[in-house]
Amino acid sequence: MKAKNDDLETVFVVDDDESILEALKSLLKSEGFRVRTYTDASSFLTSHRPESASCLVLDVQLPGLSGLDLQHEMITSGNQMPIIFISGQVSVPMTVKAMKAGAVEFLTKPFDDEELLEAIRLGIKSDRAARKHQTEIRDLQERYRSLTPREREVMKLVVQGILNKQIAAALGITEITIKVHRGQVMHKMKAESLPDLVRKAETLGIGPSK
Repeated sequence: MKAKNDDLETVFVVDDDESILEALKSLLKSEGFRVRTYTDASSFLTSHRPESASCLVLDVQLPGLSGLDLQHEMITSGNQMPIIFISGQVSVPMTVKAMKAGAVEFLTKPFDDEELLEAIRLGIKSDRAARKHQTEIRDLQERYRSLTPREREVMKLVVQGILNKQIAAALGITEITIKVHRGQVMHKMKAESLPDLVRKAETLGIGPSK
């Protein structure tokens, strides 16, 4: 069943050739994607971004800001939307530069529709995974912020593999109190086990190796 409204996966297309924009818009809509088209990079940069998974189909040769310049701008600003480049004129250095910067694919016009759709599906899948990861990190950060200063101290020592009695001695409190704090940490962080807590701590940048 296809998604509706804001859940629709979005494909942004930037190309200064109106006929290509119309053809791609028709193709992508027939595949169930929401489509946003632009004839220049600047218009895309100032556009609204839906909250759904998305990717960008980007022409290399554009008036003003080029496709490669736009890719650089997006990376600099932290926009990690997957990019599929399309171009009528392709050089090895151009392709290598785009791919090294993280492009999903680099297709030469005229390209096969299914080849483009496969690249778009890959880009959407990648963006969905990245969004899920970012959501998980935000959730972890919120849980960590819910800990008291003492619970954070205990957590940091626990994930280093230090025993309760050693933590108690280090912090100058009883072992029973450490067990209570440890239980609260496990509960608030929704950790199912010590290894799980360690993984969460490492994701937050406070793991044993930090």
